[in-house]
Amino acid sequence: MKKKTFSAMMSLALVGGLILGGCSSGSDDSKASGEASGDKTVINMMHLWPEGSSNAQFTIVEDIITAYEKENPDIDIQTEILGNEQYKEKIKVLSASNELPDVGITWAAGYMKPFVEGNMFTPLDDIIKEDQFVAGTLDAFSVEDKTYALPLELNITPVYYNKEIFEKHNLEVPKTYDEFLKVVETLVDNGVTPITLGNKDRWTGSMWYMYLADRIGGPEALNNAINRTGSFEDPALVQAAEEIKKLVDMGAFVKGFNGLSNDEAKGYFMNEQAAMYLMATWELPNYTTSPDVAQEFKDKVGYFKFPTYEGGKGNIDSYVGGPGVGLFVSENSKVKEEAKAFVSYLVEEWGKRSVVDAGVIPATVVDTSNGDLDQMYIDILNDLGKATNLTLYADVQMSAGVADVHLNQIQSLFGGQTTPKDFAKTQEEALAEEE
Repeated sequence: MKKKTFSAMMSLALVGGLILGGCSSGSDDSKASGEASGDKTVINMMHLWPEGSSNAQFTIVEDIITAYEKENPDIDIQTEILGNEQYKEKIKVLSASNELPDVGITWAAGYMKPFVEGNMFTPLDDIIKEDQFVAGTLDAFSVEDKTYALPLELNITPVYYNKEIFEKHNLEVPKTYDEFLKVVETLVDNGVTPITLGNKDRWTGSMWYMYLADRIGGPEALNNAINRTGSFEDPALVQAAEEIKKLVDMGAFVKGFNGLSNDEAKGYFMNEQAAMYLMATWELPNYTTSPDVAQEFKDKVGYFKFPTYEGGKGNIDSYVGGPGVGLFVSENSKVKEEAKAFVSYLVEEWGKRSVVDAGVIPATVVDTSNGDLDQMYIDILNDLGKATNLTLYADVQMSAGVADVHLNQIQSLFGGQTTPKDFAKTQEEALAEEE
């Protein structure tokens, strides 16, 4: 049964409505790539799963590195590990000085394109095995029929909720947006924080906006604005911004949300101080497999699909999501072939281990029939198999400059520093300037 469930997800052809347009600090004194460590070849790797906030992913990578070094005693993998935002900033600095690590993490589509155009990532087609990846996942990491990174994850973004808090206040899982607003209103009236949000990181608020844009205008509204067959001043996109303003005004989000990082905001949900938390399925380990999270809390966590909007064009099986991060190899690496061999091994082992060990959905096709999977994980796989659409995160679809405008506008919208109309107008102008 479990094998069949996963196969249903694998059979997603990513056609029709499926859109792919479209995060323990290491040491900074790692040896230069290729430099001998005794008589070993050093491969430098940077990733964004610190032990504290992403323990499951951190442990998988550490275990894979240990196994690889044991099988390849002439190789020494040196890691530097940063949180999501710090990682993005450091990669930006390193790329400017042409000093990227041998192996690193990248996002897809618009984020990756400048690195490819700058000849910073090497093509990886020669290490892709036939039928290794879920159909369509490589597309987001390809430019002109060449693959420049290998995806590790496949994500959708549900709303996680605390079942105990809902039961205490006689709340049911909302299927429509009006029902959702009533849930928020009831929680506010009873002194409970409805939603935790760490909008200092900005992309977190973008996901709320993206869902409202999808439910009101359908998946094509936002995608068309970004790919320039439409406009960001589409009435549906302005209305989505209006709904964000209404949520803020009614006190839906945790106090000080624009000053909280995602990790800080997550603490409110993990400590049962907020009823809901919208985040991608990379959070699944915290609610399923993580040994650092009490089973008592895991038993209280459920999830629901983002509700439908009355009169809107979107449906409940349309998701913000798509391939997560991928692994790149630097074009200028002095140990390029060794780095590619390690990436090939890491991707394959990640697919085997992430499912059972961490409850992380991989981008590779794997057999889960022998694993004892948590029910939430199985339910998520079933949902992914029924998905009518996956819209890749807006900031990843955009170029870096336009993405920065978008994220700044998201923060301003949530913070009340801009109006919904100006929010849309500013983004439309930034997109139009690139045409």
